[in-house]
Amino acid sequence: MKSMAGERLPAAEIGPAGIAGDRVIQVRNGQGRIYTARTRPKLLRHRAILTADGEVLVDGLPWQSEEIRRAVEAVAGAGAHLVRSDAEDRFDILPLLVATDGMLQAVGVDTRRFRPNLVISGVPGLAERAWEGAQLRIGSVLIGMEDLRGRCIMTTYDPDTGAQDLNVLRRIQRGFQGVLGLNSYVLEPGRISEGDEVELIQP
Repeated sequence: MKSMAGERLPAAEIGPAGIAGDRVIQVRNGQGRIYTARTRPKLLRHRAILTADGEVLVDGLPWQSEEIRRAVEAVAGAGAHLVRSDAEDRFDILPLLVATDGMLQAVGVDTRRFRPNLVISGVPGLAERAWEGAQLRIGSVLIGMEDLRGRCIMTTYDPDTGAQDLNVLRRIQRGFQGVLGLNSYVLEPGRISEGDEVELIQP
């Protein structure tokens, strides 16, 4: 679910459009425009999960239920509603955002603020900043990393309380030139799991 609280997965299928099921449901207005937590931050207070049989639940209820329709309209405004769509506009930039444990530790704030799709562990410090144009081999999956991600106002919202702290974004801008994590895409699809070995392939 785009712009709602993320879900940690022990394993996932990776297809040409990234993680299977990722952001296939969005909050849109009557003209079809997507609403995100950048302008509707209270969306982050709602949690969506993908069940084993492929159904999407929001706060434990079916995403198409009347209760969820009312809840979404309450936080996103009159006329806001959930739509299932695999259109490319569900991605802000590219299908995957890759981050590393070294970067997240260096920044020193809640990892969830950065909303990464994949977190690579065992990476020292800010080594990811030299990965632009490189590839990651994770089992049978091959991922290309295009460029560093410019961070936006979404990083300023506490994922639990919704409280805003603009100092988080100021720190990212001052200490990290406003960019953290890597915009990435899928070259070879497959299945990945926590603990898989990762190989960095430099161009």
